[in-house]
Amino acid sequence: MRFDIVTLFPDFFGSPLSSGLLGKALAKGIAEVYLTNPRDFAIDKHRRVDDEPYGGGVGMLMKPEPIFAAVESLPVLPRRDVIFVTPQGQAMDQPLLKNLSLNFDQIIIICGHYEGVDERVMQLVTREVSLGDFVLTCGEIPALALLNGTIRLLPGTVGKEESLKAESFEAGLLDYPQYTRPSVFRELEVPPVLRSGNHAEIERWRRQQQQERTRDRRPDLYQQWINEQQSSECVE
Repeated sequence: MRFDIVTLFPDFFGSPLSSGLLGKALAKGIAEVYLTNPRDFAIDKHRRVDDEPYGGGVGMLMKPEPIFAAVESLPVLPRRDVIFVTPQGQAMDQPLLKNLSLNFDQIIIICGHYEGVDERVMQLVTREVSLGDFVLTCGEIPALALLNGTIRLLPGTVGKEESLKAESFEAGLLDYPQYTRPSVFRELEVPPVLRSGNHAEIERWRRQQQQERTRDRRPDLYQQWINEQQSSECVE
């Protein structure tokens, strides 16, 4: 799978792309990441990529010409998505990441800066994605989150792919609590059921913990899960 990041700060991605599972996935060829700097496509001698907004206002906007030229310089794979990361986009969540990992050969991510980009850049974009209801100094942070979350779902990235099926959000619920040795630490004991060897009981306990944890910590997700369970029962 190919990722193209259009960014004014390619150095931002240096360490993350060479570290941990992400670095290993790229080394194994599971995914490829290419960094393209719009400044390399600026058309004036000062290589300017920003300008004042028409109509006045505070701050500067990224100019359209360098971004268009940067995106148009990239190869075009059959199944391609061009993403602009912005607080105005759809929420970045697990279903979105799964959709990207399954249905696309190429993902282009445009990272904004300053007060944003010239609106005409949206003509290039097929999807706007938001990391959350807050504003960051750059688009590289959500771009890296999207990159990481998508690549880890590609076959071969995570050693035990079965673990992907049991983590938070995969079943509409948060993950259950987990423990390792020692069985008692500072008078805090691992729940006896996990040491019982009774796999059916362990499974029931984990499922119950998922429901209770989601209900207490994310009532919005819990209500959505309840609604889905009820809809499923009606269909049956």
